[in-house]
Amino acid sequence: MAFALAGIRFPTARTARPSSRSGLEGKRRTGASFSLLSRKKRFAGIILTGSSCDTDPTSTTVAASDGVLVPGAESDDLSSSTDMISDTEAASSNLQVSRETTGLMTEESEAGQTSISSEFIGEESMDEDVKGAVSSQAIKRIVDVQEKPRFVPPPGTGQRIYEIDPSLNGYRGHLDYRYDQYKKMRETIDQYEGGLDAFSRGYEKFGFQRSANGITYREWAPGAKWATLIGDFNNWNPNADVMTRKEYGVWEVFLPNNADGSPPIPHGSRVKIRMDTPSGIKDSIPAWIKFSVQAPGEIPYNGIYYDPPEEEKYVFQHAQPKAPKSLRIYESHVGMSSPEPKINTYASFRDDVLPRIQRLGYNAVQIMAIQEHSYYGSFGYHVTNFFAPSSRFGTPDELKSLIDRAHELGLLVLMDIVHSHASNNVLDGLNQFDGTDSHYFHSGSRGHHWMWDSRLFNYGSWEVVRFLLSNARWWLEEYKFDGFRFDGVTSMMYTHHGLAVGFTGSYNEYFGYATDMDAMVYLMLVNDMIHGLYPEAVAIGEDVSGMPTFCIPVQDGGVGFDYRLHMAIPDKWIEIMKLKDEDWKMGDIVHTLTNRRWLEKCVAYAESHDQALVGDKTIAFWLMDKDMYDFMALDLPSTPRIDRGIALHKMIRLITMGLGGEGYLNFMGNEFGHPEWIDFPRGDQRLPNGKVIPGNNYSYDKCRRRFDLGDADYLRYRGMQEFDQAMQHLEEEYGFMTSDHQYISRKDERDKIIVFERGDMVFVFNFHWTNSYFDYRVGCLKPGKYKVVLDSDDKLFGGFNRIDHTAEYFCTDGLYDNRPLSFSVYAPSRTAVVYALSED
Repeated sequence: MAFALAGIRFPTARTARPSSRSGLEGKRRTGASFSLLSRKKRFAGIILTGSSCDTDPTSTTVAASDGVLVPGAESDDLSSSTDMISDTEAASSNLQVSRETTGLMTEESEAGQTSISSEFIGEESMDEDVKGAVSSQAIKRIVDVQEKPRFVPPPGTGQRIYEIDPSLNGYRGHLDYRYDQYKKMRETIDQYEGGLDAFSRGYEKFGFQRSANGITYREWAPGAKWATLIGDFNNWNPNADVMTRKEYGVWEVFLPNNADGSPPIPHGSRVKIRMDTPSGIKDSIPAWIKFSVQAPGEIPYNGIYYDPPEEEKYVFQHAQPKAPKSLRIYESHVGMSSPEPKINTYASFRDDVLPRIQRLGYNAVQIMAIQEHSYYGSFGYHVTNFFAPSSRFGTPDELKSLIDRAHELGLLVLMDIVHSHASNNVLDGLNQFDGTDSHYFHSGSRGHHWMWDSRLFNYGSWEVVRFLLSNARWWLEEYKFDGFRFDGVTSMMYTHHGLAVGFTGSYNEYFGYATDMDAMVYLMLVNDMIHGLYPEAVAIGEDVSGMPTFCIPVQDGGVGFDYRLHMAIPDKWIEIMKLKDEDWKMGDIVHTLTNRRWLEKCVAYAESHDQALVGDKTIAFWLMDKDMYDFMALDLPSTPRIDRGIALHKMIRLITMGLGGEGYLNFMGNEFGHPEWIDFPRGDQRLPNGKVIPGNNYSYDKCRRRFDLGDADYLRYRGMQEFDQAMQHLEEEYGFMTSDHQYISRKDERDKIIVFERGDMVFVFNFHWTNSYFDYRVGCLKPGKYKVVLDSDDKLFGGFNRIDHTAEYFCTDGLYDNRPLSFSVYAPSRTAVVYALSED
């Protein structure tokens, strides 16, 4: 069989060695091994080409791309079993602890961070093309990673939350119990696993472990009655490498090196574990697999043993940037990041999209759909292989090259990680891995998410906690991600998963029997691990409920996230855009943007990928609808709908950034008002009742991003993109999102005016559809002379150029709108203008 994937080529290579295991006589067949082709500039998605496919029916091919190779972890000799711990007295009653596997984790390795020379920091060491691209602020953010021991601080008292929010005192019983459960878990981990550092390195014990003498493979599958490792390397012979069951459901097998010293499993060969389970004989991809691929024309994926030779391992060249004070995130999806209707690659994203993101002024890129997922249309949220980067886009080494390039450009790389649920696939996912319904997940209805059609983790299981903690650390350690956006946290925190629940803000909704205490403890542990071992890492949680203490440090009694996604904002904008202009309420807009908990940071956004999906509408489409198809060319007359839409698109984004939080997020393409929705390739779907939901004939036409529209100087999209770029650079220069000073001085429902101060800047928004105001007085705090630093009506941004940028604005004394000073401005209709103190 031959199959292809953007990224690498698998030619078949055969070697032989005598077998020391029962059931395999003669020679062991060595399966396909990886061999990367020469560098090429760019590659399309999944292809099936090459003469080897035509002439050699035994070859296995995965399409070639840039030959930047993947580094692997250092060898760890695990050929002999470690001593097992049997004492279970310290385990909490609601936690399923596998004592044998806890014993596996008591070994500790040196865990210092590699020191990176300061030569990587100065401009003089950068490539010429990078010197011009990287802003001085971005260069300042590059941090020299010093060698230092990793340490997760011990739990604190957990009492500061009551100082921050005295309303929590009425729920001390619930919150103190939550913190006690967290502390007990930490104590148990410390006692039986050697600490959170060792416990979160499960990938060094489970899965495939290479040593000088061979390969050890371990898997936790307590429901299995028999297990064997099969693959290309042993000709899929189930009797060749039968595994031994250890205590508490851990299976293990050691494969010695070949006679010539080569590894027993060649790099790039397919592997699976076959088990006799309560559900019958089944073949599964190893749970800790680091790479998996799907052959064209086949449905299930194949696990791939991925361990390239030392000389081919990718070596990171650039230090990770220090987390910026103001976070400006460009949310993206590698597969749909091409203007062409195809699946894009890590290499193309690295070369074409990352420089665009940096040029636009964002300082972080958040990448979706990294964890392997068999269903492309799930947007990456139905994960099948948690430790494997998606092979649709290329190889693990190409992903590392992408991340390294982002760091070179001064960009943080955040991963959209999914620990809230998993794919219900049995063939290539974790579902019924050992033949039982309750292996990694809750059994029965509690283990199924009826709306998402997926499985729900049992966060009270010791091995599930190990698996998920190790998964988060794997991406930080191996791939140098700079943090995470945790998906679906609301679903994790409540047994009702937030479904059919309207959160009103009453604390009774957060602290009661509907709270999943095991999940809360897990979230505290993973944030503990992230911030203890990777102090610069960023953790963002997707929570729609408004859970109090969500973004308060764990030591203070909080859940420990750095930011909460301010999910109420896009919902409010959709609600408002359905109204007539005269019905827009200035107070309602301001309230939604500023309604967030004290000392809990938020990432604000007007729209994300959710609003871009088929069945929904982006802001641009809500505002301009079908006119976008015919009236966006500058050499043709505009329409009132287009003029209105472009003006409000800019204003909505600026006021969201200005008032909505301490961070900002935009989904790729929406900065210029991308005209199409996202529709993944799909066929017709026949429902059980016989109804057919029509597909799109597996088309990629709506599963791409038309960046060429935003770049075209003859289209109106260009002005919207220029405005977004100016907005990002303005925030970079002034840092207003994280300024300590914020004051809203005017919410005028008659004039449709909003005026507020953020830092040393004054923002003036006129949402009125016809009225422009001359000599309109606005209050301010700081004395001096003000100037225009951003004007949404600028001709460059597709406006009408009604503001004089050379004008100077002098303050006058006297109380106005509760401000000690004021100055007069011209406020044109549907225009936002930002004023800053002039230094001259």
